[in-house]
Amino acid sequence: MAHSSLVNGLSVDVEDWFQVGAFEGVIGRDQWDALGSRVDRNCNAILDMFDRADVKATFFTLGWVAQRHGALIRRIVAEGHEVASHGWDHARVFRMDQASFAADIERSRKVLEDAAGTAIAGYRAPSFSIDQRTPWAYAVLAEQGFVYSSSVAPISHDHYGWRNAPRFAFKPLPWSDLIEVPVTTAEFAGRRLAAGGGGFFRVLPYGFSRWAIRQVNSRDQRPAVFYFHPWEIDPAQPRVTGASLRSRVRHYTNLSVMADKLEQLLTEFAWGRMDVLALREAHFAIDLAA
Repeated sequence: MAHSSLVNGLSVDVEDWFQVGAFEGVIGRDQWDALGSRVDRNCNAILDMFDRADVKATFFTLGWVAQRHGALIRRIVAEGHEVASHGWDHARVFRMDQASFAADIERSRKVLEDAAGTAIAGYRAPSFSIDQRTPWAYAVLAEQGFVYSSSVAPISHDHYGWRNAPRFAFKPLPWSDLIEVPVTTAEFAGRRLAAGGGGFFRVLPYGFSRWAIRQVNSRDQRPAVFYFHPWEIDPAQPRVTGASLRSRVRHYTNLSVMADKLEQLLTEFAWGRMDVLALREAHFAIDLAA
């Protein structure tokens, strides 16, 4: 069944350059406050970009960031965007137990709601870390009143991925209306390809993302879910030397061209907030308990 109006989901995972998973082994959380923050500068540039393109988006924001940048959170809300949760300090869900995860999302939600002045409906796990190891995470989210999650990458990847998860929206719990809206994948020669943004968008030619989003919109008749990070438009960020070569290549490749690619993407497709997309996708969601 086709959607009456295909508006894709646009999202920003709000974390600073030193909070990424690629550098978690070389930059400790106890160092964060001593490092030069660039997230406010970068997010304001993104807000300016969205304003020029006349699009709305969802900012999945770390509680740690919201606690320190209240004026940024207020600007996001004032300009019509959604603020949602990215957890407290980028700890991956599969490294927590149920109690610590509950404490993490409760702490971050309270800080985000205080800064935003609005209820927080959405959640995205750091590094898409809800997977086959953490089925209990959805019950915790539902119990805390979250309406939707966008925490699954239905692919195989060395850092993350739930290969057998549905490609499109699903209801993970039989007793809750909570919706999971996975990040976008495309299909080619029987394989799933990551096509939802981030490093894949930055490193691969723009034509790949255009092809993938068109496939999802036209063939599958579903909206795409796209994400990126504020640090990805910031080629002047400090360089971390202690990380592995693979991590550094992934993190720093094509930072100088990312903003231009985003500008093109914003004008070529229709974009909107994730809470609006989740509400619409609820009508099409697969019920995993059925």
